[in-house]
Amino acid sequence: MRAVQVAIVTLEGFNELDSFVAMTILGRVDQPDCSVAIASPAPTVASMNGVTVEVQMSFDDLPAADAVIIGSGTKSREHAADPVVLESLRLDPRRQLIGSQCSGALMLARLGLLEGLPVCTDSATRPWAVEAGLDVVERPFSASGNIATAGGCMSSQYLATWMIARLCGVDSARHALRSVAPVGEEDDQVERGLGHVRSTFRSPSPATAGVRSPVLPT
Repeated sequence: MRAVQVAIVTLEGFNELDSFVAMTILGRVDQPDCSVAIASPAPTVASMNGVTVEVQMSFDDLPAADAVIIGSGTKSREHAADPVVLESLRLDPRRQLIGSQCSGALMLARLGLLEGLPVCTDSATRPWAVEAGLDVVERPFSASGNIATAGGCMSSQYLATWMIARLCGVDSARHALRSVAPVGEEDDQVERGLGHVRSTFRSPSPATAGVRSPVLPT
């Protein structure tokens, strides 16, 4: 199996849950050649609560990633209006899986990646997303082709599950979810997570040509 790289775009004022929950689940993939990294323009980045982390990937390396998550935070509207930030996000939806978490949808919208798609976001971001002309739906997760959106901090587990299943297979996604599930709730956690993403694999899109499709269990 070839190496798989996932990048989580994490900017100043980021929401810790939105970046770290997805990162933790993606880091539990039971395949040695799958890696996940925090990506940002600067060497360090501070969260909405003052937690500072060292960045593992620069924006220059984003084009080489197999999948990219755009995280959220208190400054997402500012970042989405910043042409320097937008120009540095060189993403390719024909080849990469691209997902947004909560207010990260505002950035995907500015990049023109959400046109005509149902969009999931958090309740605080919803008015701004509607104002931007997005078709916001009352669901935690939605995906079409290589583009996905998630709404609500804990929905990041569904975004991570979708990416793992697409890149590494459903069995790997099941393993990752089970490894972080509350004790005694493993089966429920796995089925809930896979249930949110399984239906998105039923109708292949031309946009998925460059990314492998999952092998669904019978």
